[in-house]
Amino acid sequence: MSKQTAIANFNPNDIGSADNNIFGLPFSPADASLVIIPAPWEVTVSYSAGTAAGPAAIYEASYQVDLYDSFVKDAWKLGMAILPENKEIKSMSNKLRKKAEKYIDLYAQGKSNAQMKSIRKEINTACKELNAGIKKQAIKQMNKGKIVALLGGDHSTPLGLMQAIAEKYESFAILQIDAHADLRDAYEGFEFSHASIMFNALKIPQVSKLVQVGIRDYCEDERILSENDSRIHTFYDSDIKAQQYEGKTWKEVCQQIVTTLPDTIYLSIDIDGLDPKLCPNTGTPVPGGFEFEQVIYLVQQVVKAGKKIIAFDINEVAPGKDEWDANVGARLLYKVANMCMVSNGVKPE
Repeated sequence: MSKQTAIANFNPNDIGSADNNIFGLPFSPADASLVIIPAPWEVTVSYSAGTAAGPAAIYEASYQVDLYDSFVKDAWKLGMAILPENKEIKSMSNKLRKKAEKYIDLYAQGKSNAQMKSIRKEINTACKELNAGIKKQAIKQMNKGKIVALLGGDHSTPLGLMQAIAEKYESFAILQIDAHADLRDAYEGFEFSHASIMFNALKIPQVSKLVQVGIRDYCEDERILSENDSRIHTFYDSDIKAQQYEGKTWKEVCQQIVTTLPDTIYLSIDIDGLDPKLCPNTGTPVPGGFEFEQVIYLVQQVVKAGKKIIAFDINEVAPGKDEWDANVGARLLYKVANMCMVSNGVKPE
């Protein structure tokens, strides 16, 4: 079935059908404009686990999302789809997570032995292989003309997508919405830790700038790195709130953020960038953060300014027993994906 035929036979006001793809949309990865890679991986999480269940939980919650988008006309017609979840990735994540927990316990006790070194090496190797696999899949989709997004999993998972994007674009900035700076060098000994994603991203020569928004939990080394690397521009949550307390509007703050960005952007969203009432089950929740609509408004301003979101990721959604986090994550994914496609010139057919 062609994309045009799928659109003609679809009722966006009906209930979401599980016979279709994510959000109940009638598109397959073959005919979608935007393809989502799920990455059910959480090996290096340092506090609470559960993010490996994020992609599947968001997929399930997506059928309850109404498809009307007031910012994007006929948004559902743009065409997005998610690839099948790789069961081997999730199985390997579960296996290595148990080893990582043992390693972290010994690490916290200040111990260092041959067993720890062996576990660390095994996990670093597996994470490197995961990155390579995601990069390969992303390049495959980009070669088909697709816009690619990644749905984690912990925040270590998008490195392969960033590396794939670097093979297509000579220069791009990363816009990171997050509670954490993620600038640690091999946190807890794990080279590809969720807390090291932006440290590793900065090793990609094509990454010209890192604009961080909402950061409120970080160590001194990360602050020093941010202050001494000219590529990094950090909008700390405390500074943002202080400006608002003193009279600045969110629109004015967003304009400050947008003016720091070049025209080509990779968007990386950690769900803990939101107020933890919206993501209470995420791995490392932190007081403070943004309301859902604040993040949507910021991304809208980026698109309105004519910036191109070349790819994006959403990570660290751990559904919990009530699935609330997945409910929020699904709506965030839908809105951001629509804006990403619009920024790339995709139009309803």
